[in-house]
This record gives sequence, structure tokens and C-alpha cells, in this order.
Amino acid sequence: MTTTATTAYWEPLWAGGRRYRQLDVPETQLMDEHLGPGRGRPALDIGCGDGALARHLHHELGYRTTGIDISPSAIALAAGHNAGPGPTWRCADIAAGDLTALPEPAYAVITCRLVYRWMDDKRAFLNHVRQLLVPGGTFWVVTEITGRREDADPLHGLGITPAEIEILTSAWSTVRTADLDVLRCYALRP
Repeated sequence: MTTTATTAYWEPLWAGGRRYRQLDVPETQLMDEHLGPGRGRPALDIGCGDGALARHLHHELGYRTTGIDISPSAIALAAGHNAGPGPTWRCADIAAGDLTALPEPAYAVITCRLVYRWMDDKRAFLNHVRQLLVPGGTFWVVTEITGRREDADPLHGLGITPAEIEILTSAWSTVRTADLDVLRCYALRP
């Protein structure tokens, strides 16, 4: 059985030309407000896909950014957008605990856009994130919430459930949220 948190699931989709929700201005403005200027501090974008969020962190906010994805095709797509110095790209599976490919031991900001929902073992994933986040750092999560789409929408059930929200938000000292249409953004701090 193929689970959704594996290269076997994502690589054929990215290699076949599948693309996902684009990063837009309202989302970047909200992210900018919660994360602030990078000042050269390290940032990690988990499940970077085409790299848009990692490039925003790097070029617009000034973080020293690494983007990781389990799909080699997604990493190639992200790297293909680099014009000059930009984020570092790595093919890595954080869900499996593959932290050796990362260039930094810890990160001031870790982002996870449209990825948390697909993690099979959410508690283990969050433990990996906590291991990589510096004290006082921010974990920025953007995810869809189940049931926020119209009933007739075939993607109505896409998103995380109240139980998965509880797993995500427990054990953080600060939890801030903001809604963008069907998405909810979380700024989580230890």
C-alpha cells in the first residue's frame, strides 16, 4: 500500500506536471507579518514543491533558506527557478527522520505549506520539527480545514480534522491563527 507521505506517491505527480495552489499576495503578507525579517537566520521549508515559499523567505524576507521535498522532480523544478544566489534545495524525507541532508542543525523558522495534512504520523513529524526549531523559533503551517469548501465541491473533505488540529496545536506555548478562504495559517512557537 502506498501512503501519501512517500516519494512513491509524490514523485509521479510532480514528474507528470501536477501543480498545486500558488502562493498569493494575501498569504505572503500574512506570513510576513508573523515571521518578520530574516536577517540571515536559517529557515527550512518542508515540502517545498516548486519552491515559491522558500524563494519568498530567502529573497523577500532575508532568511538563509533551505527547501526540502521528497520528490526529486519537485526539487529540480524549484532549483530551475533560481536566477543567481537563492535557496538551497535538498531531496529529503523529514517524515522518515532523514535530517542528515539538512545544512543547518536548527532553524529560526520552519514552514510547512499544504503538507501537514499528508503526514501519516503527525506526532512523529511534529517531533522532528521541534528537534529542528531553535528556542523561540516559529513553525509556520498553512493547511486546509476539512469541510470549509462547498458541499458540492469534490474536495469538500480535503483538509485536517479537529483531532488533527489538536495534535498540531498542542505542546506549543504560543498558537496564533489566521484564516484565508479554505486555508488556516498557524504560527506556532515553543
